[in-house]
Amino acid sequence: MKRILSLLAPCFLAFSAYAEDPKESDYYTITAIPAPDDAVIEGGAIELIPDGRVAVCTRRGQIWMIENAAEYPDKPAKWTLFAEYLHEPLGLAWKDGWLYTVQRPEVTRMKDEDGDGRADVFETVNDDWGINGNYHEYTFGSRFDDEGNLWLALCLTGSFTAESLYRGWVLRINEDGTMLPTASGVRSPGGVGFNASGDVFYTDNQGAWNGTSSLKWIKPGSFQGNPNGNIWFPFAKGALGDRPTDPPYTEEGSRTITERGNISQLIPPAVILPHQRVGNSPTGIEPDLSEGKFGPFAGQVFVGEQTHSKIHRVYLEKVNGLYQGAMFPFLEGFGSGNIGVRISKDGILYTSGSNRGWGARGGKLYNFERVTWTGKVPFEIHEMRATPNGFELTFTKPIDKSTATDEAFSMEAFTYIYQKAYGSPEVDQVEPTVSVASVAEDGKSLKLKVEPLTKGHVHALVAAGLKSEEGAPLLHNEAYYTLNEIPK
Repeated sequence: MKRILSLLAPCFLAFSAYAEDPKESDYYTITAIPAPDDAVIEGGAIELIPDGRVAVCTRRGQIWMIENAAEYPDKPAKWTLFAEYLHEPLGLAWKDGWLYTVQRPEVTRMKDEDGDGRADVFETVNDDWGINGNYHEYTFGSRFDDEGNLWLALCLTGSFTAESLYRGWVLRINEDGTMLPTASGVRSPGGVGFNASGDVFYTDNQGAWNGTSSLKWIKPGSFQGNPNGNIWFPFAKGALGDRPTDPPYTEEGSRTITERGNISQLIPPAVILPHQRVGNSPTGIEPDLSEGKFGPFAGQVFVGEQTHSKIHRVYLEKVNGLYQGAMFPFLEGFGSGNIGVRISKDGILYTSGSNRGWGARGGKLYNFERVTWTGKVPFEIHEMRATPNGFELTFTKPIDKSTATDEAFSMEAFTYIYQKAYGSPEVDQVEPTVSVASVAEDGKSLKLKVEPLTKGHVHALVAAGLKSEEGAPLLHNEAYYTLNEIPK
């Protein structure tokens, strides 16, 4: 018997170490794809071309096409310069043989008619907004929505004022090239994209009237919270209705939940991304439409993070007509500051970015990287849903029910000041009591009772004591749920 136990001991020890120390790289691998020696790929957006190439536009005004990006290093990546001399493009979209790009001053479409791999036809699609040369007047663009529209999110001038037409707005460019003002109140976007249902979101960065960074739903006609661009309402010719009431310009500021009662067009952030805790500069937005080829998170949204060189995972739900949901850590360790994010139907995530201007933990000037799923399923909180008296958690693997105790969970709740000053500390802190209300028979979900639930607060959950049936801890044991509405 002692002989058998001694033989089993190494296996037991190996299993215990794995269970105690799961790593992100066990489940998702990051592969850097080298660029040509003379290229600087500060990628602002990525698009997938039907013939298998991957397009990336750079902050330095170039568009590159990459062959074999999915097969590298088994096949060498081949880079071809498709276009250059553009004005800091931060959007790419493919449609009907044309590659569209969103530059600072216009939407341009281009194609390669003579087949030499380089664009030789360029057409202006729309340029009905302004620029004045200020470094901060970025223009981010989406891919096409189901109705054939491109969505544009325009940064303010210098991050505080709107000195050029429609700065601080979201615009739609229709198939025929006409522009439709769609939402106001933008401050400093880092990307614009869709969820799995096709609704449109953008990421906004901490600053004036933004206590922290967040993922925001672009409901047509909405006011996103920063009033500086509202001076352009007379030019919108009634497209958005009446100009929103200004928020209070006071020393003490207010709260978003309060001003929702005073400003009818104000839409709160769908998912708040607490500053410094999870990142400083959210960027590209991409739903996983690979139907499981990218792992167990099909239908969820992935958000780039520039400063911390990360990718976040977001679960969204609609409650009482408003989007809200939870942000989960997903993957870190990228070479530079991620800006462009794109997931293929084959389940490959591409990202590219830059450290210029703000710096990034990755340390490199730029990156172009591929993320692939290893096929192993991490033990994670899969979804976090609001209930009338708490939250329901689902998991990627069955939990060890004996670990689902009240002591396994802790929570804090907080919000931010809605003010003209730059950013905000966490305020109005609450320490709710968390108790396990029920555990599903299959161990794949449980319900938590939370007292009190605080409308308008971020509810930061830590599930440090929870284990899977195999004895593994959660790969990421924290979640940040933005509770805009409490379900009825």
